[in-house]
Amino acid sequence: MPIELLNIIEVSINGLMTGVLYSLVALGFVLIFKSSGVFNYAQGVMALFAAQTLVGIQTGLVPFAHLINAVFGTHVHTFGWDLPSLLSIVLTTGVMILFAWVVVRQIMVRLVNQEPIILFMATIGLAYFMEGFGDLMWGAELKTLDVGLPSGGSFWIEEVTAAWGPEGENYWGMYVDVLDIWAAVIAVALVVALTSFSQYTKAGTAMRAVADDHQAALSVGISLNRIWIMVWSIAGFVALVAGIMWGAKSGVQFSLSLIALKALPVLMLGGFTSIPGAIVGGLIIGVGEKLFEYLIGVPFLGGATENWFAYVLALIFLVFRPQGLFGEKIIERV
Repeated sequence: MPIELLNIIEVSINGLMTGVLYSLVALGFVLIFKSSGVFNYAQGVMALFAAQTLVGIQTGLVPFAHLINAVFGTHVHTFGWDLPSLLSIVLTTGVMILFAWVVVRQIMVRLVNQEPIILFMATIGLAYFMEGFGDLMWGAELKTLDVGLPSGGSFWIEEVTAAWGPEGENYWGMYVDVLDIWAAVIAVALVVALTSFSQYTKAGTAMRAVADDHQAALSVGISLNRIWIMVWSIAGFVALVAGIMWGAKSGVQFSLSLIALKALPVLMLGGFTSIPGAIVGGLIIGVGEKLFEYLIGVPFLGGATENWFAYVLALIFLVFRPQGLFGEKIIERV
């Protein structure tokens, strides 16, 4: 097999893996939008906050240590423990559920039936609050996240694919990060679970009813509080999973919250109301940006096309198919 073709296959595979990570963030957007019609701008910051909290709990960091030391002149930083990864994830999930309860009781219930732009602005405020609160609580420095997931190139894939190269050529095989493979498996499991939950459970039916009409849902006995807390909790857990994958890959830092910006084109391609669409959109963006960079960006445009390719592709979709590939076409009679 020609080396050039092998390189294209390798780039495509790594693009698929990156796309899965984009999709994990997009899932949180879709869940909240399907249940409340709210575009949650804070989803990326939720992933950052969840990852910060996980590291803080796992390594025994003292919350608000910098503030405590500044006010009382102390020098406390850690409790001196290292908790198992699984226990830390469970405790962090509890924190995200508590966060969901606070958001619903203090923000969402006060904005029932408000204009969508008001709800959107509320989530922007929530994002900036969480960003500052997370830094104040756990510190803004770069943190290393380790939950025991393997990382680095897969030697098995390298050995198998090395034999695909043409005879006489020094081809070393394809590089695929094991962490990306784990992320892909986890994302598939999440999609199957969330799709089944949305389509085949009473809570999923209630979630869709709340999204269609708040007042109608209330009139048939559906509790907005319960549904919204449930959905924001699930979105918080999805944010935690995304934060673990991205944090393990590139460290827990401010830039982790910016992955939400790359999730926007994913949603525009897949549709804001489709859970499978979030995955398909992420895969298209991931493969598309990697192949475009390899085939056109580096040879002809000097590189760095990954920064803008997704947004150009999303703009094209907005012009010709604004509801995305799997989104529901909304027709308003005037």
